[in-house]
Amino acid sequence: MYDVFSLKDFNMPENFLWGSGYAGHQVEGNNKNNQFWKSEEEGKTLHKSGLACNSYELFETDIALASQLGHKAFRTSVEWCRIEPEEGVFNAEAAEHYVRFFAGLKEKGIKVFATMVHFTFPLWFCEKGSFENIENLKFFERYLEYIVPKIAPYVDFWNVINEFNLGNSPKRVNFKLNAVLFHARGYHIIKKYSDAPVSSAHALLQYQPYRPYDRWDKAMTEFQDLRDNEFFFHAIRTGEIVYPERDAVFNKEIKDTVDFWSVNTYVRGMVDARKANLEGKRYDHKLLKMIKADFYLEEMTPECMIANLGRLRDKPIYITENGCSCDDDRFRIVYIALYLSAVAEAISLGCDVRGYLYWAIMDNFEWGSYLPRFGLCGCDFKTFERTPKPSAYFYKEIIENNGFNQKILRKYLKELPSLGI
Repeated sequence: MYDVFSLKDFNMPENFLWGSGYAGHQVEGNNKNNQFWKSEEEGKTLHKSGLACNSYELFETDIALASQLGHKAFRTSVEWCRIEPEEGVFNAEAAEHYVRFFAGLKEKGIKVFATMVHFTFPLWFCEKGSFENIENLKFFERYLEYIVPKIAPYVDFWNVINEFNLGNSPKRVNFKLNAVLFHARGYHIIKKYSDAPVSSAHALLQYQPYRPYDRWDKAMTEFQDLRDNEFFFHAIRTGEIVYPERDAVFNKEIKDTVDFWSVNTYVRGMVDARKANLEGKRYDHKLLKMIKADFYLEEMTPECMIANLGRLRDKPIYITENGCSCDDDRFRIVYIALYLSAVAEAISLGCDVRGYLYWAIMDNFEWGSYLPRFGLCGCDFKTFERTPKPSAYFYKEIIENNGFNQKILRKYLKELPSLGI
């Protein structure tokens, strides 16, 4: 824990873009034609998404909420499984839904970050091997050629794919290396219809050796970083896909296919060379169990912002995900203050960070469970009423101030939160 009351005041650069977001499957409800819904129906998840936040019906409520809270940008996904629920069969009504959603955001002066694939695929596409089968590229092209021209007038920033870079099983490696090619093809298709900047959201996990001075842990930390982070950055910068135990591949279509670095970052990953999967445990003194379940975000490491952003100095950066899962909203206030302070410090060190999107605007279905609560706003999953938490108003004042000061903090936080006994 940190003493947030000791933080110095700071401001972000002029025209810094503030906002929030969510993903389709986590909020829309009844998103039935994808692989996650199938897993839920097969009992492979703790909870079923069901109606989630009912945002497919209540998207105008969500637009009004974002506007009320002063957000200037909003990130969300187009659900391919709604657009093309059956192979080759397109749903014009679903396409029009996203047009109305994005147009509604624009009418409120909110910039749109559109993600074309956020974890979910049509079930028929998964049955063909998803991204693991490069022959499926033609189906991805067809989807983009259909939907991109329709929504392009309303999109300000594009993410082709969300977080494909993690995981190193043989099956996952096929997926993520092919995903680089899917990303590149998506970039070029989007550019046919839009001048807005394009990227793919990268899960930027800062790896650290569990034993800081152990040669094995240090070597495996570098290895893990190459496998999960650097392979993508290198491919974008050079057009070359390099990966352990694979022959390198050069494809000129890949080079320079991001216009900005889209960074999703939360915590660090500890690397333990004594573990077959290299996954080290967190230090006990850093454990912060903020929800009543085991979860991967059980610490605050704002310094990872400085480390992660500092390696991306060749293009503008937008932080497209960063947030805190907690039952006690006071932890979220602490988290936002700390991480934004680290962003401001990264900027002072020369990182060209141009925006920050808090994840997420409201509590939702967290990929198998309703227990994690990331929201600035609560959601009653029976009535679907959205209720801003104190952190939502804290963040609103930060946006209005284009920065942080102790006066704002002390208005919403009277003492450091504790998990108690």
